[in-house]
Amino acid sequence: MKRTGLSRFGWEVAGGLVLLLLLVSLVYLQIGQKPFVQHAGRQHVAAQLRLLLTSASEAEKSAVLATTDEASKEFADRARAATATAEQRRVELAGLVEGAGLEHEKELLAQFSVAFTKFQHIDQELLELAVKNTNLKASALLFGPFAQAANEMDAALSRLIAKSASSSVANERKTMQLAAGAQAGALRIQVLLPPHIAEESDSKMDELEATMRKLDEEIRKDLTGLSSSNEHANVQLAVESYARLSDLKGQIIKLSRENTNVRSLAISLNEKRLVTATCQEALGALEAAIAEEPAARRPFKPR
Repeated sequence: MKRTGLSRFGWEVAGGLVLLLLLVSLVYLQIGQKPFVQHAGRQHVAAQLRLLLTSASEAEKSAVLATTDEASKEFADRARAATATAEQRRVELAGLVEGAGLEHEKELLAQFSVAFTKFQHIDQELLELAVKNTNLKASALLFGPFAQAANEMDAALSRLIAKSASSSVANERKTMQLAAGAQAGALRIQVLLPPHIAEESDSKMDELEATMRKLDEEIRKDLTGLSSSNEHANVQLAVESYARLSDLKGQIIKLSRENTNVRSLAISLNEKRLVTATCQEALGALEAAIAEEPAARRPFKPR
């Protein structure tokens, strides 16, 4: 009976030692795995951040180049969503880097954070401009309603010119000159509006508008001079068409002055492109630093 008790006690001690060894091995395994898990987490979040940054930039460019308000808004929303998620990942990565306590990675992340803050500010301005599409709307008015009014005015004046050209009466010849003058002036305004819509410089737009104002004065004088013509129907049609044309010209110039498409494209090609490159460069340096950590290249394996 005594021997049996001692034997049982021995087995219990042996079992306890085995359990203790297993627990110690598990603790060492967890300690050894922790740097690897942290390292893998930082790599994963940094890779996600790079993809989100690329997605945000691509969506922003699509918003700038879209030809409708609906498409611009859809792509702008995508860009904002990707940027917001990127900010979440940046905060997450900051926590992981802080926990690792690696000063070099903290410095690189700080560099990225500064660039990314600028990225966000530029994006906010750019996308607000892109969705307005004022230059596209100005072009739609120019080649739509404005062109129709210009064609109606041109047709009425052409009929006046044709009837006056066959007459030797002095008044008729004067009618022909006035009609031709108004016709040429309206055509010049129509030709000056596209460069105004595409122009980025306010000073050059001022010059174009000054030229159009002089043409407008001359056209109105010519149309007033035509009031004595016997061709009342054609004169009236020309006057009414020019009134619509003038109103549309004012709308086109106002939209063109906002210049949202031109400005958003300029920002996209300049400031946004540069800050995006800076973000990618800083993030690339951080990813390289994480990958080069010698202690975290492989998990700890207890012997």
